[in-house]
Amino acid sequence: MTETASGSVARGGKRPRKGLKMKRIFTKPGVHPYDEIQWERRDVVMTNWRDGSINFEQRGVEFPEFWSVNAANIVTTKYFRGAVGTPQREWSLKQLIDRVVGVYTRTGIEHGYFAGEEDAEIFDHELKHALAHQVFAFNSPVWFNVGTLSPQQVSACFILSVDDQMESILDWYKEEGVIFKGGSGSGVNLSRIRSSKELLSSGGTASGPVSFMRGADASAGTIKSGGATRRAAKMVVLDVDHPDIEEFIETKAREEDKVRALRDAGFDMDLGGKDIVSVQYQNANNSVRVSDEFMREVEKGGEFGLRARLTGEVIEKVDAKDLFRKMAKAAWECADPGLQYDDTINDWHTTPETGRITASNPCSEYVHLDNSSCNLASINLLKFLKDDNSFDVPNFVKLTELIITAMDISITFADFPTEKIGETTRAYRQLGIGYANLGALLMATGHAYDSDGGRAVAGAITSLMTGVSYRRSAELAGVVGAYDGYARNAEPHKRVMRKHAAANDNLRTIGSMDAKIHAEASRQWSECLKQGEKNGYRNAQASLLAPTGTIGLMMDCDTTGIEPDLALVKFKKLVGGGSMQIVNQTIPRALRQLGYQQESIEAIVEYIAEHGHVVDAPGLRLEHYEVFDCAMGERAIAPMGHVRMMAATQPFLSGAISKTVNLPETATIDDIEQVYLEGWKLGLKALAVYRDNCKVGQPLSAGGTKKDKEKEEAKAAAEPEVKVIEVNRPTRRRMPNQRPSMTTRFTVGGAKGYMTASSYPDDGLGEVFLKMSKQGSTLAGVMDAFSVAISIGLQYGVPLETYMSKFVNMRFEPAGMTDDPDIRMATSVMDYIFRRVALDHLPYEERAALGIFSAAERAAQQRGEDPAALQEAVDREALAQSAPIEEKPKPETGTEVERPVKELTLESHQRFTADAPLCMTCGTKMRPAGSCYVCEGCGSTSGCS
Repeated sequence: MTETASGSVARGGKRPRKGLKMKRIFTKPGVHPYDEIQWERRDVVMTNWRDGSINFEQRGVEFPEFWSVNAANIVTTKYFRGAVGTPQREWSLKQLIDRVVGVYTRTGIEHGYFAGEEDAEIFDHELKHALAHQVFAFNSPVWFNVGTLSPQQVSACFILSVDDQMESILDWYKEEGVIFKGGSGSGVNLSRIRSSKELLSSGGTASGPVSFMRGADASAGTIKSGGATRRAAKMVVLDVDHPDIEEFIETKAREEDKVRALRDAGFDMDLGGKDIVSVQYQNANNSVRVSDEFMREVEKGGEFGLRARLTGEVIEKVDAKDLFRKMAKAAWECADPGLQYDDTINDWHTTPETGRITASNPCSEYVHLDNSSCNLASINLLKFLKDDNSFDVPNFVKLTELIITAMDISITFADFPTEKIGETTRAYRQLGIGYANLGALLMATGHAYDSDGGRAVAGAITSLMTGVSYRRSAELAGVVGAYDGYARNAEPHKRVMRKHAAANDNLRTIGSMDAKIHAEASRQWSECLKQGEKNGYRNAQASLLAPTGTIGLMMDCDTTGIEPDLALVKFKKLVGGGSMQIVNQTIPRALRQLGYQQESIEAIVEYIAEHGHVVDAPGLRLEHYEVFDCAMGERAIAPMGHVRMMAATQPFLSGAISKTVNLPETATIDDIEQVYLEGWKLGLKALAVYRDNCKVGQPLSAGGTKKDKEKEEAKAAAEPEVKVIEVNRPTRRRMPNQRPSMTTRFTVGGAKGYMTASSYPDDGLGEVFLKMSKQGSTLAGVMDAFSVAISIGLQYGVPLETYMSKFVNMRFEPAGMTDDPDIRMATSVMDYIFRRVALDHLPYEERAALGIFSAAERAAQQRGEDPAALQEAVDREALAQSAPIEEKPKPETGTEVERPVKELTLESHQRFTADAPLCMTCGTKMRPAGSCYVCEGCGSTSGCS
């Protein structure tokens, strides 16, 4: 796309330097990129998830007609600047892009990046075209800050440094607070702080890093609650040879036990609940930094020394395998800690003469020097899949050049939260180019995610992206100079470049698609080494794979980062509110690529729409099932499938990969040990796991903890056998021929149904009937039988609370968002049914013990009021549906109650991610995005984007 040419404008009296000669990619001379887009006006109205009130409204916003409703809503609510309702408020995507790109172009001109005015105009137009067409996106801080009166912070990821001094620890608290306030996240390694087993100079015992984590966690929780842009995100790392490592490993697992105990005792431990603040260490991701030495001792079952922080002497020896087991056990219990492989990270380090890499950002993809930052941008890979299903290699190369140029320019004008971070970032100019939609690209081209072919495509694309990035970085070094720290790190930097090139040479291609990409990658690496030897490099780091949470939604990506698809059925927002269920649009394209005719495609798509998976789909061959495997669901990708995909791309990345390896609830501690061990053997830099349902995601537990159950079983086994005493059998209390009832229509995860609940005239539920699916189907028969069983049980006197404890929180499909304002999420139809029954037929005191509240009661809790007071104005007979409330008539007996339907903000994987947190902004269930979470309702994230 570019060449270098002499003759740029001299800066500050210095001799003229070379400038970049730009070439067009997507635009035409004399035509502004906006003029080739069909624009339309829309209204963006966002409602409060608790009570349906409007919490955001901006009408007449302007977006390209091909942008989805969801993408337009997120950009309008998150990225448009100016007070709503004032003339200063941005109302068009044109204004937003112009605000950002204008700063990039002006800075590039001022600092001699371009050979001439025409080249600057091409840069400006190409950048605007790519952003407007969702070909790539900068990370969120760019959209928040660039071109505004706020500090021009462009980085999403920061790494801090903490020394073994109280002043340094307090500076850490302050620096984190400043970063969180700006809407970004940070990471830190606390291994320099003395352990609780070491002495202070005064003779006392040190507190240890875990104690200082408590204060930082409380600070992060406070700023998270008050932040306007998104939740605080942080990473805490501790080296495996730190004497307090065992306490660090078990910290969050112990807190999770506390959550369960308090919840089972009746405390409000739901996210945002009034009692959840008593839980500590929940605002950070924790990772252990393991060494090759430690991992080798794990393999052979040897001992490993824990070392004093000041002297480095071994003060305690532990069994390496036992310590590794504790890491896996804690991760099995609460998903923390993750692992960071220290020797691998530093073996690929471009600037070791400046210092070691000790930590990462919150999502683990940015690994570089302490007190540094990284700005991110991600490419939408699906935009380069042509109609003939070939990958557009030439344009991918040109766009990567454009993005790297723009990202480097941003460091020139950027502001930073601390002077130390600013100095390091300007001196080393770390960049983080990555991509999104890999999973969708693989499926659309007929590649299984967990296959040699899929991994070959991913590896080739990643190698090409990084090879072009460093080649462009070397060209920029020839134009505006190498990074300041390059001279002292030239040899190690060039050594890492050779390692990347060697990994590219060893890449094994499978098909024609990856072979063509790999061939171009080889050319780019060859040119990269040549240019780097001549000019050096402008950037100490170029690439990584971020979670692409909010910006993935901004680009209408089907999949985020390196992730596979999470579901074959998605929910699409509609203009004017609401949503509709649709089959993933990459599926028909994949079926065509696999050779299926239109009739077969329609039949398979219809089957997927009804069942949510491809198993037994009519006409679909067994060997093609794997193409449609997702992260969760009927055919979930095996955990090692995720690890192998990470390993296929890691050698071609400057940084690491934000990704969580999902494991089923049935996974064992041994399984997690195996994942962590294989991650090390396969050369990953960082790895995190998540076992489904390992964290407390709901306010009610079907039973006590595992230890409680073991105690009960042991107690029962120890008790002597007792004589069985015959008692009177219960008698059935039959329902009268005429009885009051209520019919409720409901929707759970897109599945519709009806529930009729009948009561005795003198109070008390006695009958429940459920209707779902088509008459005569298997499901209808099973639901009828279930209804009869429940009804007979009620009539024989089984307490309603007993059914609550058994069926609330039961998990199976369909699950997800409902249309009931009192019950926004349900883990299954049974979970919804019995929550609804409890709200309609149990008094407040009994429901409160079960953790079931109406929307009004939750709102009262938020206001600090007593929810029980709401019940004083309610007729108790009305709660049992046996009589109408006089002041507010109910529908007549036997009629259907139409509960209000609010706008759904459901996305593809909510039905599978019951343990994900609720969005702090809009209350929608978030979904995984790399190692973090993203809300598809409003675009908020729990980490970097």
